Amino acid sequence: MKKLLYLSSAILFILLTSSCSSEDSDNMSPNRPGGFGEGPAASVEVVPVQTESISDQVRSYGTIRAQDVVSVTPQVTNQVTRILVDLGDNVSRGQVMAEIYDVPFRDAMEQAQAQIRQQEVAFERDSSEFARQQQLFDRNLISRSELDNVRATYLNSRAQLEAARANLTQSRENLEHTKIKSPVDGVVLSRSIAEGDIASSGQVAFEVANLVGFETRVFLPLQDWELIQPGQSVSLSLSSRSDAIAEGVVSRISPQLDPTTGLGEVVITLTDTESNIYQGALVQTRINLQTRENAVVIPRSAMVEKVDTYIEPETGTIELERTYSAFVNQGDSIAVRRELELGIEQGDRIEVISGLQAGDGLIVTGQRNLNDGARIRVAGAIETEQPQQAESDSGQSSENLRDLSPEERRERIQNMSPEERQKMREQRQRSDSARSGNRQQSGNNN
Repeated sequence: MKKLLYLSSAILFILLTSSCSSEDSDNMSPNRPGGFGEGPAASVEVVPVQTESISDQVRSYGTIRAQDVVSVTPQVTNQVTRILVDLGDNVSRGQVMAEIYDVPFRDAMEQAQAQIRQQEVAFERDSSEFARQQQLFDRNLISRSELDNVRATYLNSRAQLEAARANLTQSRENLEHTKIKSPVDGVVLSRSIAEGDIASSGQVAFEVANLVGFETRVFLPLQDWELIQPGQSVSLSLSSRSDAIAEGVVSRISPQLDPTTGLGEVVITLTDTESNIYQGALVQTRINLQTRENAVVIPRSAMVEKVDTYIEPETGTIELERTYSAFVNQGDSIAVRRELELGIEQGDRIEVISGLQAGDGLIVTGQRNLNDGARIRVAGAIETEQPQQAESDSGQSSENLRDLSPEERRERIQNMSPEERQKMREQRQRSDSARSGNRQQSGNNN
């Protein structure tokens, strides 16, 4: 009888233990929230939010050119006999660049000189005659008409002498123009004539860049052109490289838009250049409209963009509404969504007006698959809890769960991290194994 009573007690104890174990298994079922079946924490990378300066910029493209490009044109027409400079040569003001066949112009100058000598003799003769006739007229020895005839001859001789002198001046200039000279100090940009060509007035022979500075001209649409003001700073970089090669300022703005393209011209004068800047190089210009210091700035890639569609009631058209958010870490284990209000955009950097503060831990990788409140694991985070202490706490938590009600037990399990749940499971398995061994040994003794 005693043996039967003892056996019944043992069976009852086993049933109670199985019921409690089954209850714990239900609480940690994969289908229940907070159970061991919850997915693993997402691995993310976190960087602190910082304050920086950021600028609102207008970008365009232009070509580097000299501020003053002078076109050198021959003043006389004849054959080119010599070319003395070529592309890239530095020239000084008054330097001879080419020579034109000058024999006809030299002969014309000598002929003009001979005409002057002839007219000087005629003028001297007629002036003496006029002086004598004036004396005779004063003594009433000749009539007024005779005096007038002599005076007309004198004035005609004087006019012919002045014309001869003017002709000599023109002949000298033509002879001087047979030498094509540079009007400025600069560098030869282009040459359009060669030896043997017929140089003619109106045909550009050389282009010389005046070495006083460089500029570029950009053409902007109306919405950008309206924002430009003289004196705004400009950064320039080659179209093939992103690093700046020059700094400049807006010097002139066209007062009207081009009627064909609808673009407005803006002239940018370079103020600080590197030695490797070249005329004709295609550059990207970034005109700074405004700059904000100590602004909260984040990379564009850290944002999460959400696009919603809705129907405009008045027009019945489908409109898009864009909202932006970012995730910050909370205690290295929870991701929290923050709605953002954006400001200035500069390249891949964006100013955040509200939603983030300096020092917040911004999640920059893995944020697109997160939800608000999702569990995360920060890459590179250092565990501060010692393994032995964690195991002891896990074992103690496992034992204390049996003393809690089902609701309290469920809440305790939900607040555990995945590592704590795994350790508690291992502790429970060891405890169950120990109890099973004790029951088997007790049955063998009986």
